[in-house]
Amino acid sequence: MIPRLHAITNDHILNLPDLDERLHAIVAAGPVGLHLRGRRTSGRRLAEIGRRLVDEGVSLLVNDRVDLVPYIGAVGVHLPATGLPTADVRRLLGSEVVIGRSTHDPDEAKDASAAGADFVFLGPIWNTRSHPDHPGLGTSAIRDAQPATVIAIGGVTPDRVTACLEQGAYGVAVITALWEAADPRSVAAQMLVSLGETHS
Repeated sequence: MIPRLHAITNDHILNLPDLDERLHAIVAAGPVGLHLRGRRTSGRRLAEIGRRLVDEGVSLLVNDRVDLVPYIGAVGVHLPATGLPTADVRRLLGSEVVIGRSTHDPDEAKDASAAGADFVFLGPIWNTRSHPDHPGLGTSAIRDAQPATVIAIGGVTPDRVTACLEQGAYGVAVITALWEAADPRSVAAQMLVSLGETHS
């Protein structure tokens, strides 16, 4: 099952003093797919965080670190655009593991889907601070990426979720709007309602 709301960490987030509090607030909102991403964070630290979350029943995907997926017991892996080929990762991890891929234009998204990715991140849809050199693609890019299973990323806020869905997005991926929110659980819950998801 592919989550419709994806909460993505980064190195800064993984070092927040209230990380555990924010993590638990977000996943308590409902069926959120948590992406463990930290490009400068050690494998040991990622594994420690990941194992704890999996033990707590969190639906966890590991970004790029294919080796950590079976070690942690994650449900999936998310590959960067320049990461290992999807077919090779499938052979390594098996058919049950969910595989996502980052893409940056509709054609790339369709190619990634055709190559076996279960879902694709497509973005940035809107301009973001984290990618100032990449102008927003606009929501029409989501429609143009069909039939890929598109998770819209880049500048997604609670009031923009519906615009993504209207263009055919399966879900959304969020960093800033969740992790920097005063009430992360409330923001996650609002997005889940827009996505048609309810707490299990």
